[in-house]
Amino acid sequence: MIRSIPIVCFLFLCTIPVWAQQQILGQIRDAETGAPLEFSTISILNPQDSSIVVGGLADDQGNFRIDVPVGEYLAKVQYVSYETKFLDALDVASGNVNLGEISLNSSTATLTEVVVEGKKEQSILELDKRVFNIAQDLSNTGRNASDILGNLPSVTVDVEGGVSLRGSQNVRILVNGKPSGLIGIGDTDGLRSLQGDMIERIEVITNPSARYDAQGSAGIINIILKKEQQSGFNGSFTANVGHPENYGISGNLNYRKSWVNLFINYGVNYRRRPGNGSSYQEFFLEDTSYVTLRDQERIRGGLSNNIQLGTDFIINEFNTITASAMYRVSDENNASTIRYRDLTTDNELIQRTLRTDDEGEDDKNQEYELYYKRTFPQKGRSLSANVQFRESGEIEDSDQIESTGLIESELTPSLFQRSLNDENELQWLVQGDYVHPFLESGKFEIGYRGTLRQIDNAYIVEEKQESGEYESLPEFTNTFEYDENIYAGYAILSNKTGKWSYQGGLRMEATDLTTHLLETAEKNDKNYVNLFPSAFLTYSLKQGRSLQASYSRRINRPNFRELNPFSSFSDARNIRSGNPNLDPEFTDSYELGYLHNYATGNFYLGGYYRFTDGVIERVSQAGDDGVTYTRPENLSTQDAFGFEFTASQDILEWWQVSGNVNIFRAITEGEAYGQKLSSDTYTMTSRLTSKWDIPDLFEVQLSGFYMAPETRPQGRRKAMGSIDLGATKDVFNRKGTLSLSIRDVLNSRKYRSETFADNFYSESEFRWGVRQITLSLTYRLNQQKNRQRDRGGRGGDGDRGDDMDF
Repeated sequence: MIRSIPIVCFLFLCTIPVWAQQQILGQIRDAETGAPLEFSTISILNPQDSSIVVGGLADDQGNFRIDVPVGEYLAKVQYVSYETKFLDALDVASGNVNLGEISLNSSTATLTEVVVEGKKEQSILELDKRVFNIAQDLSNTGRNASDILGNLPSVTVDVEGGVSLRGSQNVRILVNGKPSGLIGIGDTDGLRSLQGDMIERIEVITNPSARYDAQGSAGIINIILKKEQQSGFNGSFTANVGHPENYGISGNLNYRKSWVNLFINYGVNYRRRPGNGSSYQEFFLEDTSYVTLRDQERIRGGLSNNIQLGTDFIINEFNTITASAMYRVSDENNASTIRYRDLTTDNELIQRTLRTDDEGEDDKNQEYELYYKRTFPQKGRSLSANVQFRESGEIEDSDQIESTGLIESELTPSLFQRSLNDENELQWLVQGDYVHPFLESGKFEIGYRGTLRQIDNAYIVEEKQESGEYESLPEFTNTFEYDENIYAGYAILSNKTGKWSYQGGLRMEATDLTTHLLETAEKNDKNYVNLFPSAFLTYSLKQGRSLQASYSRRINRPNFRELNPFSSFSDARNIRSGNPNLDPEFTDSYELGYLHNYATGNFYLGGYYRFTDGVIERVSQAGDDGVTYTRPENLSTQDAFGFEFTASQDILEWWQVSGNVNIFRAITEGEAYGQKLSSDTYTMTSRLTSKWDIPDLFEVQLSGFYMAPETRPQGRRKAMGSIDLGATKDVFNRKGTLSLSIRDVLNSRKYRSETFADNFYSESEFRWGVRQITLSLTYRLNQQKNRQRDRGGRGGDGDRGDDMDF
């Protein structure tokens, strides 16, 4: 019954009638260099009173395509720091109007005297992805990438830093469209070290095409870093201070001339992030039953540095070479204090235990990339190739002391341990893409990507003996080698016929994966070849309205952390580890959506369905020693389907409201360790934001989110919600901006959960930090802050980015 839902949706789409409508299309370029002006604003105007009929944004190649009814129009084209251009006498009759290349000249006026129109919207809705210009969200002031992701609709970040999209953690995180050392070896570990001031925008792609890696069954989150395109010399600098300890300075500089573009981003930050939590555990063992109460205090953080620099060499109008480098280094000191109280079921004290963990963590990441792109006289034809190399290293050195006794003040140290976790990663990426247009709107694409990745992890746990010497604990000590080679090729065909747009693609990926535990000589080889089809079908209704149906097949390969059997020893009673025997998940994802962009707002309503085979879930079990062991296991299947509604509306010229609601049901079946593990849950996530922009005074933003309870195969996650507040004020004659943000105003952001197993029950809660307050100052050099919103700049239904650019 459930699997028939997508078929019904596609049949429904095919019954939609056709309304007569045409398109205005073209490409916007720099008049001096010929470079595309990405995300320029295009407004289609009524020639009688210059009122806006519809508007849109160009994509990252300067291309735009806007649906309009038959009639006569004017067009206004804008880009920050460029002169506005008007085009008149646009007669849209029986066919599309192609404006060709539209060249804009750099503004000759002094930037400090210009009030620029065409402000980037905080979010741009497209059928296949959501684009979030994170600098427009006032609550992101002084935040890192992990904090920012947790503020996006349909995205949640748990207490361990794991990122979920629409309730699933199987999401792929990229930087500038590719894997990056900026986010660390474990895909999410480095997010807290990536400063938000370096980020331009974030793309959330729920149903990626064959062009993207098939990894990530829930979708892709693509973090785009800043890279200015303005002519001349310009930049910006930001300093922030916050409580709890959060101090940082960052800057980006850009120099652009006719044949070269130089850019550099740098940020240094010092953070100390406290956390605290508690848990109740009741054990039902063969010989006895008892209760453990656990209280924990943690603090993480230290000094981190990020730098990215590069240059674009514009050889001629058809050839461009880009070289870039990135380096990140961090030095953290992390501390953890855990207090246990073991009680009988009659509440009599058995023993108190105090365990402390003092950890030093050093991370180093470097990345180098060379990119070449060739365009041709034939519009839309291009060839690109790039090579990327990255090296990452992480060392965690910990000392643990455990003290026991009955009276808190008389606890005696009885156990001394230490652990060393040394990880190193090397990765090469080689990629080539070719795009060949045909007919009026057709496009054929082929490409190849090869990724060679090697990780070595030496994990050592030692315990102090009576002699004073430390000896290794064999059950926790080993060297883990991880080699992953993925070879992929894809082909995509797309075209547009009348109001129908379609795209079909096929991606093939060959995976060669080897894991090796050296001390125990355990070796796993996994080799498989898979096909990943994708399909998109779009129908354009009246102006600003579109319907789209899409399908893609995805894979979720277990990552290094999930396969590594040794991970952490800070809490000796709750051991979390990986599972070298994990197999990948495969997901078939269907989505049907309706998008409406209009002059004062937009909204999106979509339904989706995902079927996953071999679903991965973390499973906990208790040993006879009272230690809880948690590791991922392959269960059987999961059916997940839901509805998502996202909307943004300008209530008044100075008041904008936006919101998102994601309601879904997930049915999971399977078993592990002889237990049947299944769940059937209904849950939701929601977010509401209200922003007030008082010209020449300040901007204020209030936002809140709520996450409903969710049942899982071995327990449930409880509800959680919070409220954030932000405000900005322009200073220094609009060259600077002063920002204040308060995250979690009510101090309510707690992760709470319950776990049910055959021989134990657990209830826990944890919170990273308390109410966070951050004050920052940004100063712009030869840049002017956008001040006025163009009511038509919300993106026409032809602005679909990379995947549906017809």
